[in-house]
Amino acid sequence: MKELLNFFIEVGKLKRKFRKGWLVHGIKNSESTAEHIFRMTIIAWVLGKNKKLNMEKVIKIALVHDLCEVYAPDMTPYDPLLPRDRKKAMEILKKWPKFTPSLKIKKYKNKYKIELLALKRLVSRLPLHLKKEILNLWLEFEKGLTKEGRFVKQVDKVENLLQGMEYWKKHGKIQHKLWMRWAKEILDDPVLIEFMRTLEEKFCKKCEY
Repeated sequence: MKELLNFFIEVGKLKRKFRKGWLVHGIKNSESTAEHIFRMTIIAWVLGKNKKLNMEKVIKIALVHDLCEVYAPDMTPYDPLLPRDRKKAMEILKKWPKFTPSLKIKKYKNKYKIELLALKRLVSRLPLHLKKEILNLWLEFEKGLTKEGRFVKQVDKVENLLQGMEYWKKHGKIQHKLWMRWAKEILDDPVLIEFMRTLEEKFCKKCEY
């Protein structure tokens, strides 16, 4: 029980870890990783319940997908292209930076290695069955090994898009047109595509892409 308590205490640190992407955009009082996990899990449950999915696994995958960030940095998709200076970084973000295929592969491998080591550190003292379950669920998400993992991977993007649109409405600092275009390029799940269309109607009725 002592090791479980220590694990819960460590996971609690995600309540105070603010998402880097919003910090780069200059969003004050932005969401924490724990807040992202909470709403993402709700979305995965509600939008996935009528699909032919193992819903217990869907919910568990959503809950563990960012636990690695207790020890790993919150890496944004555009980290390697951004300077430390926030004003210069914002200028780059306005153009929606692109990666070469080789840089994409290098970036993914580096992120995967860092996050896997961080997660292994986090669960190292847990009972073996629980340690294996958390690692396997994370791998299902990270590598898209199952239909549940692939669904939650897309829900992660959807929640991020929703949060971005909310911040755009409130602060006007998000390149919302580019974000919507990006979402249309990566989402292929019918339920999530329908959700994105509803989101677009609510936040961006007159957007042109």
